[in-house]
Amino acid sequence: MRYGFYLPTRGPTATREGVLALAREGERLGLHSAMIADHVVLPVESQSIYPYTVDGKHPSGGDALETFSILGVLAGATERLRLVTSVLVLPYRNPVLTAKMVASLDVLSGGRVTLGVGTGWLQEEFEALGSPAFDKRGAVTDEWIAIFKQLWQQSPANFDGKFYRYANIRCEPFPLQKPHPPIWVGGHSQAALRRTARHGDGWHPVGAVAASPLPPQEMRAHLDTLKRLTEAEGRDFSAIEISYKAPLYDTGIPSPDGSRRPFSGAADAIAGDIRTFAAIGVHELIFDFRGQSIAESIERLQRFAAEVMPLVGG
Repeated sequence: MRYGFYLPTRGPTATREGVLALAREGERLGLHSAMIADHVVLPVESQSIYPYTVDGKHPSGGDALETFSILGVLAGATERLRLVTSVLVLPYRNPVLTAKMVASLDVLSGGRVTLGVGTGWLQEEFEALGSPAFDKRGAVTDEWIAIFKQLWQQSPANFDGKFYRYANIRCEPFPLQKPHPPIWVGGHSQAALRRTARHGDGWHPVGAVAASPLPPQEMRAHLDTLKRLTEAEGRDFSAIEISYKAPLYDTGIPSPDGSRRPFSGAADAIAGDIRTFAAIGVHELIFDFRGQSIAESIERLQRFAAEVMPLVGG
């Protein structure tokens, strides 16, 4: 099992010193990847429903460091840690510029970028950014992925899509990773599973929260569906990376059935959960060690590395 962790992107811990201290300690302790979230603006009032909290509200006051800015700092301050967008809302950004930014970061990080992608949920943010129509975001996301894959492997390139087109352009250098940086698809809707099967190198759902428990039996069913969809696309399911996120939203709210929330409690219970998810085919677990201070966040990370990881072993 591999392990990843969230980095602060908002609040008092989202400083240069805080981000780098947590990232470097995670790298030192042998964790595999760091997760960077994506928001540009948040509306003062919103009717959009956030899918991962019980009350449907996003746990933010509107402050957020920009994703690619954090990636650039991390690329120069770490050596081994995978740098993962979790997840980049693809319709927010111009696809050609985004392709260039990801390729450049892959080169400058020594080939360590993983592009987690999503379609987004916050309609008001789409409107504020002048993004393509909210109700077209799934189709736009698929088209942007196609553009990325072309520009990361082909030069010169031509594209004539429904939402974007260009002719006879070069967009180099190519990423270091071949054929391109891994693309992980977020979410566990049927549309997300189909997108993973058709376009993804990995599946990257959120679970272990009250609003989205995604317990082992449900994960197993989704993995069976994903296997069937992937094989129907003529692709190898065994090559798909499965990365499961366990954030800390609604920590005071129990699981819907009143049971212990997975990945909480004593070290041996957490280790047991890790073994359970490994047995059903999860390759990487993403935990949230963020606390009220960077010192608290680092202490949580260190305790996990010292008390839980040895119980699971390799």
